[in-house]
Amino acid sequence: MERINSEFELRGVNHLALVCSDMARTVDFYQGVLGMPLIKTIELPMGWGQHFFFDAGGGNALAFFWFPDAPEAVPGVSAPKELPERGELVSAVGSMNHIAFDIAPEKIEEYRDKLVAKGVEVGMILNHDDSEFGVARDWVSEENRRGVFVRSLYFKDPDGILVEFAGWTRELDRPEDVRHTPKTAADRTI
Repeated sequence: MERINSEFELRGVNHLALVCSDMARTVDFYQGVLGMPLIKTIELPMGWGQHFFFDAGGGNALAFFWFPDAPEAVPGVSAPKELPERGELVSAVGSMNHIAFDIAPEKIEEYRDKLVAKGVEVGMILNHDDSEFGVARDWVSEENRRGVFVRSLYFKDPDGILVEFAGWTRELDRPEDVRHTPKTAADRTI
């Protein structure tokens, strides 16, 4: 089902720009471990730092800034402290919680094994559904498979940025896919 934006003809995400502490280590991880080609490098004027871009597939890019005077990350504020299945998902308002790369759902086990072989600490494969806890008990039973809308796994980059490989398992076109009332600032607990 095609959805039409009546306001702007958006073609996807051009790039998402994050901040790293060590550009060489970031290049090693995103190009060396994840295989994302480095497509553009920029030295910022007046010694402000660097800005590098990686091909994220589908015409999209992931970019990183390196600033010589950037503050340190604050786990639990600038990004989640841990992987979601370890009970940690919260980050601050205005933060980037995680970046999810689209993959074919049938490749998830293979990609998990590849990451582990490359020395990356990877969480368990999560089969997201609409159950109370949002995760199906297993992927084997046909009943559980029918309810799963995305399969994913999480890991962190060298700066603690939460990264996800996620693969849609079906079209998001069911009436129950959009059924919740948006919360407001008044609903916050702090």
